[in-house]
Amino acid sequence: MNLFLGEYEHNLDDRARVTLPRKIRAEITGEEIVLARGFEGCIFGFDKESWEKEAGKHLDTPVTDEKGRQVRRYLFAGAQKVEIDKLGRILLPVQLKDHSSIVREVKVIGAGDHFEIWDAKRWRAYASQMGEI
Repeated sequence: MNLFLGEYEHNLDDRARVTLPRKIRAEITGEEIVLARGFEGCIFGFDKESWEKEAGKHLDTPVTDEKGRQVRRYLFAGAQKVEIDKLGRILLPVQLKDHSSIVREVKVIGAGDHFEIWDAKRWRAYASQMGEI
């Protein structure tokens, strides 16, 4: 099982790319990940295996369940596969970049079975609200 841990500060470059921290990349097999719209304005990042497990949980919910349909639409409509380049960078899709309000400073955090990409100011506000900082 992959386990994403830690907090890391990075910046977007002029082409909307961010370098994934080495410790995050170490948990990823392959050169492709799935980015999805997260909650509280972040971007979820999954390696392929973790994404398939997470997707399976939601696909097990009957299509007749209204809340299940809403979560599926939110999660799957906002998801995209992205490649990790040789320097460990990923391109943040415009839709997800806008969703997360990321401009320049980025916080990448481990969240167990996935990692999250936050606008650094938004993360500090959220963590402060939760009593973490």
